[in-house]
Parts: sequence; structure tokens; C-alpha cells
Amino acid sequence: MESIERRIQLPATNPVVLFGVNDAHLRIIEKRLDVTIVARGGNILLRGDDVAVDHAEKILKELVFVVNRTDQLSERDVNTVLDILTSGSGFEIPPEELDTVVLYAKQDYIKAKTPGQIAYLRAVRQNDIVFAIGPAGTGKTYLAVAAAVAALRNHEVLKIMLARPAVEAGESLGFLPGDLREKVDPYLRPLYDALDDMMPGEKLKTALEKRAIEIVPLAYMRGRTLNNAFIILDEAQNATSLQMKMFLTRLGANSRAIITGDITQIDLPQRSVSGLVEIQDILKGVEGVSFVYFEKSDVVRHRLVKDIIDAYERYHESP
Repeated sequence: MESIERRIQLPATNPVVLFGVNDAHLRIIEKRLDVTIVARGGNILLRGDDVAVDHAEKILKELVFVVNRTDQLSERDVNTVLDILTSGSGFEIPPEELDTVVLYAKQDYIKAKTPGQIAYLRAVRQNDIVFAIGPAGTGKTYLAVAAAVAALRNHEVLKIMLARPAVEAGESLGFLPGDLREKVDPYLRPLYDALDDMMPGEKLKTALEKRAIEIVPLAYMRGRTLNNAFIILDEAQNATSLQMKMFLTRLGANSRAIITGDITQIDLPQRSVSGLVEIQDILKGVEGVSFVYFEKSDVVRHRLVKDIIDAYERYHESP
């Protein structure tokens, strides 16, 4: 495709915020779209194929609108706009909602929808370790996986590690059919389902084959040190105290972790202490660690899920 040049005049805005430190925002656009951008104040020279130049011009104008509306712009915002626009869906996110967007996935974007989810997303962006505790259906795991995929896509990390304790909920692993992988796969299926919503099939398959994404039982993480990784421990209420310590000490350089769980659904043997219950006291007040608590009002599944949770609470509270 033939290369073209186009000069555009951007509306008045703060160029330092728009372009980023050392033109970092422009470099992101150049890399993602394979264009060259030369900026002289409000005068911009775009060089590349016609489709890429069209996209670059539209993206810059949308970013000007965001800057003039909020007086700030992050690299995550730039990547979000790029994800949405280059998907072919057009730019449909109101600027005031950019902070709530986690990931553009397939034909939609994933965003925090409730006050608890917004607090969760902000905690993830500001801390290296986040604990998300609350009832089923509040999006704890789904948003964690979305944040991890976004970090991998934006080259913030090189690897995603997803783990779950393989703890029986009324069944024994020994009595389940198949080899070890087939026995533990049902425990890991919700993580596969979330990834399948967020990544094209071939890209997900390639990432799994190259181990850029690993989904493993918690016990398989012993002895590993994970650098440049986004690590998620799901169903953490079923991790013992020792397993929780083992998981948290896997973090290496430039790694982040999200730990999710519901302390009302512990499937451990009666005498075992849940690591998720205990860790709330152990890490209380530690800088870089955040605890986010979800309420029934944060449930985003079927409308009956809230009613079911209420019904169980009334049943257990009744004399």
C-alpha cells in the first residue's frame, strides 16, 4: 500500500499532556498503527498508508477531546482508544468513563459497572497486590482476568499466571475419571471461559502453547519465581495458610497479583484455616497491598443472584 503524508491542525489543547513525557503517547500510536508522527505544537505531520493515517488522525482528535475534558491522559487511556477504534467499532466510550474501562474484548469493551468494581479497578492500578473479597457474581475473577489480559496486551508484563486451589466441593479428586490434568481441569474451567470471552481463539491458543498464559492448580506454583508476570489466585478462600504464603512469595521483579475469593464459601476441611481469612490481619496496613470488599449491590449476574444471596442470608440468620 502506498505511503502518504498528511498535515493536520489539532484544536487548542495542552500538548505536554496530549503527547506524553518525551512524546510517549505518540510513540504508542506510531508502534500500534505503523505510522510516523512529527509534532510541532498543534501542527502534526502523519506519514504512513492511508488507512493508518486516517486512524491516527481520528485517534489524535479523540485524545484532544479527552485532554480538554479531563486535563489528563495516561498511556492506558491511549491504548484503550486504540483498541476500540482499530477494532472497527468506533469510539463509543464517553471520556468520563475511560477510567472505568479495563479491556476492549472482541466486539465489546469490559468496564467496571458498580461502585465496588470501580474501587477494585482503581486498587489494581495503584497497588502491586490486591485482594478482592465478596459474594459470587460480583465480577472479581472476570475483571481480574481482564486486567491481566490488558497488561499483557500493553506489554506491561510478559506472562499471565492463573491459579486455583483444586479443593473438592463435595467430590473427591481420586474418584473423578481421567488423568491428573482431566481431574483438575473442571476447577480451572471458569478461568478458560473468561479468557475465551476476551481473546480471539487463535491468539489464546498460541498464548497457551507458548506459555505466555498458564492456568494451573495452586500446588503447581511451588518453587517458582515469577518475574514480569500478572498472577491471579482465584477461589482463594480454599487456599490454606501455608498455600497463601507460598503463593504470595512467588512474586518476582515487575510482577503484580490479584487474589479473589468468597469467605462465605470455604470448602476446606473443618480444622483447616483459610489463608484468605487469615491474610486480612497479617497484611493489614502493608503499603502496596489493598483489600477490596464487594457487597451484594455489586452483583452483575442474573437479577436472581442477589435474591438468592439474600435468601441464604435470611435462612442462616433465622432462629
